[in-house]
Amino acid sequence: MERMEEASPPRVPFDPHRMERNILDEHIELWWARDPRKSILCYSVAVLVILLCGVGGILLVNTTSSRSSEWRLAVGSTLCILALLILMKQLLSSAVQDMNCISSRDQIDALKSGGFSDSIVLLISAVIILVCGIILLVLDNSTSQVGERHPLSTKFKVGVAMATLGSLLFLAVLVYLLFNFFCPIGTRGINRGNIGVFTISGRLAENQRRETSSSMANLL
Repeated sequence: MERMEEASPPRVPFDPHRMERNILDEHIELWWARDPRKSILCYSVAVLVILLCGVGGILLVNTTSSRSSEWRLAVGSTLCILALLILMKQLLSSAVQDMNCISSRDQIDALKSGGFSDSIVLLISAVIILVCGIILLVLDNSTSQVGERHPLSTKFKVGVAMATLGSLLFLAVLVYLLFNFFCPIGTRGINRGNIGVFTISGRLAENQRRETSSSMANLL
């Protein structure tokens, strides 16, 4: 008996984190819903930027009436194109998720809402908006030096608004990236009803331990 006990392999201790990874490897669809708070935050900010750029660009283009308002057409067109590009990125992520053509964990994290790509898109958008605002302020300043103008011209107001919006968006995205870099958020759960796949502490729920081989419907 002693020899048989010595020959038997040692029991591997229960590792909830490893079990979580195994479940995710079996069901790639769950990776798209990981960190729902981050995804909702990035998606909401992207939708807000799309609305602001789209509405602002349309208003500027529609108010273009003479050659002296060429800046309205240029800035309005830039804002509309920027809104379309952000919208295309969100639609691309949704299409790739629906087609289920990506199975790499890193690629899903980079493409989904709340991933690194959303932060880069918003950061580039902030830079474009900020640059457009600065250009308008410089043009307004040069116009004031050539001839008389009203104390608060439309070009000045639009320049200040765009520079402020671009600066706030740039700082917000930068703080978000720095916070995630120095204080990474742990794995959050994907909860549907009373069935939990993950918990904040990184442990599987009790009912999930007993149903690790259940179907996708039970997991969701």
